[in-house]
Amino acid sequence: MTTAALPVALVGDGLRVPCADGTELPYLSFDAAASTSAMQQVLDAVEAFLPWYSSVHGGVGYKSEASVLAYESSRLAALAFARRQPDSGDVAVICRNTTEAINHLAYRLGLSRGDVVVTTVAEHDSNRLPWARAATCRYVECGKDGTFTPEDVAAALDQRPVSRLLTVTGASNVTGWLPPLPEIIAAAHHRGIPVLVDAAQLVPHRPLPAGADFLAWSGHKMYAPFGAGVLIGPRRVFAARDPFLVGGGAASVLDLDDVAWAAPPEREDAGSPNLIGAVALRAAIGALEGIGWPDIADHERRIARLLRRGLAAIPGVRLLGPGPDTETLPLVTFIVDGVPAALVAARLAAEEAIGVRHGCFYAQPYLTRLLGLTPAEARATSERARKGDRTLMPAAVRVSAGINISEHDVARLLSGIERLVAGKPPVRYRRDPSTGDFYPVRSGARVGQPLTRGMRGAQ
Repeated sequence: MTTAALPVALVGDGLRVPCADGTELPYLSFDAAASTSAMQQVLDAVEAFLPWYSSVHGGVGYKSEASVLAYESSRLAALAFARRQPDSGDVAVICRNTTEAINHLAYRLGLSRGDVVVTTVAEHDSNRLPWARAATCRYVECGKDGTFTPEDVAAALDQRPVSRLLTVTGASNVTGWLPPLPEIIAAAHHRGIPVLVDAAQLVPHRPLPAGADFLAWSGHKMYAPFGAGVLIGPRRVFAARDPFLVGGGAASVLDLDDVAWAAPPEREDAGSPNLIGAVALRAAIGALEGIGWPDIADHERRIARLLRRGLAAIPGVRLLGPGPDTETLPLVTFIVDGVPAALVAARLAAEEAIGVRHGCFYAQPYLTRLLGLTPAEARATSERARKGDRTLMPAAVRVSAGINISEHDVARLLSGIERLVAGKPPVRYRRDPSTGDFYPVRSGARVGQPLTRGMRGAQ
């Protein structure tokens, strides 16, 4: 498939949604960094499999055998997607999402408060909080542009005590920046330290790094929104202790006072696994590989350039993160002078039918650095939030694209932001201090957008 086949339409693209002025417009999502809609191939695979759905634990009927085959095939597809050979000694654990995968690994490693995990200030909460709870974190700082170097990571790794693990994002969910993973992984391995790459943001855009010891990612960010994620790692790690979750399917032999756990990865499959999610994940892997990473990267580089140049040219808009010469994903975070980020997002949604993201993006320490807030300023806003007022929380607006976004879509987004910056809102907006969000109101009443109205095109 060539770049002429991109963009690729996703399920639900173009649905008409109600706007604040009473009209309806085709919905345009620039929130791929949070979640993506399904590719048609993924939905087709799920619908084709549903009649064959059955139990994957112990069933001997034909449908059960077909389900086991589908589940295990998905596991093998995930290993191959991570560039692991079947005999590499690694296993693929299918779980809910990246967050669960990282919590799973934090438990598996048997860490204590005396252990050190090296990570960075650029991490998503899901790759920070599990380690902060299980061990002591040593952080790699970033520059004003939100980047750090392999030398910065090496310096943190060289501190004492020696760290048990280095965990780093494969791509920032705030700036779209791509850390130099090969050099970072090599620096850790030179010191005998294993590496986890949080690939949640990377996985729909670039090939997974072959050198990482552990990988975690989610289907809902790679066009398979059916609740499955993956944790990849050495089999020996999962054989060392009891499972993260215990229950039916995790044990091979047991009595009331004794248990022998199943071999990995079955040991990690307590309860009925998300078979449909696994099927969807395999279909998404096949679809992305069918398009080809070079074509995906070329298309998204073009979209990223259009977004960055277009936003930077709008008066009053300031981009956060690395400069224009640094390659990023098609993801841009920005602020608008004098306009709260929450209001920018609310107006784009209510007036333009464009969905974006605003706030801290579950990476508040990183965002405060990008915004240039002092530690005292960051603490003050956090204290107000604890008291129920989130109106001064650090916030920005994020636009993020996937394989379905076209140059025309970018032009529509930029035009909408230009109108927003240049003119006053056509309706009044009210702010909820407990959330910090804005809502359009007419004649003193909030403009409602009932789910049935928003979904009428799907009936």
